[in-house]
Amino acid sequence: MKPLIVDSDMRALIGGAFYPTGHTMVMFADEQRARSAVEQLLANGFTGDDIYFASPTEVIAQIAPTVEHGDEPLPSAGTDGATAREFLQLARQGQYALLVVTAKDDAAQRLKEVLASSGFSIARRYYSLAIEDL
Repeated sequence: MKPLIVDSDMRALIGGAFYPTGHTMVMFADEQRARSAVEQLLANGFTGDDIYFASPTEVIAQIAPTVEHGDEPLPSAGTDGATAREFLQLARQGQYALLVVTAKDDAAQRLKEVLASSGFSIARRYYSLAIEDL
């Protein structure tokens, strides 16, 4: 498991909002649920390199800068900025996040199976040109 560090590869080309293509961002109401989900993911074929963990403070520190000026000079044509703001709102409520590598469909399917009983708040999978709500 790695700490969340949003680099240029995790940002949209236009506007620069948080947009980690090939990953799924999942939010949990508390740290215990997030860590339990990590254990379940590791038991179901994911590795520590596939999972980024972020406390509410880290989510805010890493994602907020990507949307501060994302609608200037023009608003985003997509939902990337709004989706990032949803994650920030949940983090401000104390929620924890996992960012999981799901570039391949089988990884996304395994993630869905694990999430079914994990008690997550929101989960969004990022494709090249779309965001899927899980």
